[in-house]
Formats: sequence, structure tokens, C-alpha cells
Amino acid sequence: MQNRQCCLLLLLVITIACRSHAQDSTVRFNDPRIHYMGRVAMTDSAAQLSWTATSASIQFNGTGIKALLKDERGDNYYTIVVDGKPAGVLHPDSLKAAYTLVSGMQPGTHTLELFKRTEWAMGKTWLYALLPDEQTTLLSAPPAKKRKIEFFGNSITCGYAVEDTTGKDRGTAPYENAYISYAAITARHFGAEFNCTAKSGIGITISWFPLIMPEMYDRLDPADSTSKWDFSRFRPDVVVINLFQNDSWLVNMPDHEQFKAKFGTTAPGADFIVASYQKFVQQVRSKYPRAYIICMLGNMDATKEGAPWPGYIQKAVSLLKDKKMFTLFIPYKGTSGHPSAKEQEMLADGLIRFIDGHIRW
Repeated sequence: MQNRQCCLLLLLVITIACRSHAQDSTVRFNDPRIHYMGRVAMTDSAAQLSWTATSASIQFNGTGIKALLKDERGDNYYTIVVDGKPAGVLHPDSLKAAYTLVSGMQPGTHTLELFKRTEWAMGKTWLYALLPDEQTTLLSAPPAKKRKIEFFGNSITCGYAVEDTTGKDRGTAPYENAYISYAAITARHFGAEFNCTAKSGIGITISWFPLIMPEMYDRLDPADSTSKWDFSRFRPDVVVINLFQNDSWLVNMPDHEQFKAKFGTTAPGADFIVASYQKFVQQVRSKYPRAYIICMLGNMDATKEGAPWPGYIQKAVSLLKDKKMFTLFIPYKGTSGHPSAKEQEMLADGLIRFIDGHIRW
């Protein structure tokens, strides 16, 4: 009887110790050892990742770690980056669950980034906690990178359909990958943090849906018009604006509902288009008075030979007389649909060369 009581007592002690270890090893979403990139909203219980290319990064010593996650609809995909290299893809469900990010690593110090490759149209993901395994300890957060870039863009910047190798140009979640978009490639080349304020189908004067970039560029939660981003939290050295591709189509579609909503029955003239671009760039400049701003366009058919859209941008920028503002036009890629992975690399190459040639940072 006494031996049995001793065994029960020992079992209780072991159980309590295991529970204590599990509780102590749980790393809540707001722990300072987690470094977030992008416009990440913090709720009372979780970090909310909505925007393209938002991410959570850690350094750890050990062999493996899980994340407690819940996706809004089960539509988002994440690239798991371990020690600077893509190591897997995570597709969280709409049920709150623990997902293995990495396991069976060689003991030692490692870095890990959970990178959102899909855009906010796919919904939100909530990160509640990280769950290191018994052999793993979180270290201090990875240091913030010195250089910073912000991108304002559309589907090109989002990496829309970049994983669709069939030529069908499918933009659903499995085929979108911002990790291999020109924006992410450029940021990695320069060792820069970046914010990706982008949405497929968006324009400056008109979009394929009611919202235009001047109405959403200042949001923290992109789906909530009352949720405002604190621009003091991220001060980019360089801002890249790659917009007007969607405008170039929609201003010629008088039967589209958004044409009717924005313009009535008459297509906008050049003066209106130039003034709209100029106004948006001035809005961006007011938030980032010291940044270099690159007004970029490419590489879909808005830069096709004879297209007026580069000229509109050139005129708008020239009227602003801003010495730290440039234009960059990437030639039409000459293929249908959105940029492939190779064409995204070509975009990045053009942007990288331009930055190297014009910006000292």
C-alpha cells in the first residue's frame, strides 16, 4: 500500500513537472523574442497577419518548434524559412491547432521565419504562440535589418499566379507566392526589411473592386477602414510604387461596374490621370519625407510600346520637382498573363540595378 502511494505521488510530481515545463516553454505571440515584419496587428490574444509578406522571425537553440495558429478560411499559405533558406510550405486550417514549423534539426543555433506568401484577399491568420520542443530554447529576437523598403503595388507585387506553370494564370492561393516576387527578391538582395502594401486588382483611379490604393494605403488591417497604420513604426529608406496596370485596363471598359461608379459614362482624360497619380505620390511623400521614392511601372502591358501610362507617371513626377523621386519603367515582358518566376526575377534585376545606380543608403 505504501509503495503504491509512493508511486502515485511520484507520478503526480512527474505530471506536474511536465505541465510546468509545457507552460514555461510556451512563447506567447507578444514575446519580445519574436520579430515581426510588415503591418502586423496585435490583438489581445494573437498577432494578426493579413498583408502580403508579413512574417514572424525567431532565433533558437535546439531541434524543433511548433506554432499555434488559426486561419480565417484556410486559404493562406506560408513559406517556412530556416537558416535563410526556404524549407517548407505551411497551409494552416481554420481550426486553431499546433503546426510543426521545423523538427529533427541538428542541435545548435538556428533562425526561422514564417513568411505569408498570400495576400489579404485570402483572409487573416492568427499566431497565438510558439511551442518549442523540449530540446529547444528561444534566443533574443533576430536584429532588425538596417535597410528598409516599402512597396505599394498590385498583383505583380503580390506574386499573383507566379507558381502556376500551366499558363492558366490562376490567382488562387496555391499559385500565389510573394516570397519569389520581385519585391521580396529585391529586399533580400539588399538585406532589407520590407513592407508590402499591395492587393491584386488595385489601381490609383479605379480597381476591379470598389477600393482604390489612395483609400487603403494607410490601413493596418486592410479589410477595416477604421484600422489605421502608424507610419512612425516603419520608416523606409526607399519606397517603390508599382501601380497603374489595372487602371490601364479599366479606363477602357465603360460597361464595367467600377467604371460607372468612378467615372460615370465618360473615360477620364490625361489631366485627371496625371493629377490622381500626383496626389497619391504626395500622400506617400507626406508620410515619408526623407525617403527615396521610385515611381515604377512594369512589366505587363501598361509598358507596352506606345502605351501612354509611362508618360502619365513621368509628367506627374516632373510636376512635383522632387529631387529624391525617380521614375523606372520595366519593358513589357511580351507574354500573356502575370509574371512568371523568371519574369519576376527580371523585374527584380531591373529594380536592383536602378537602386544601385541612383541611391546611396
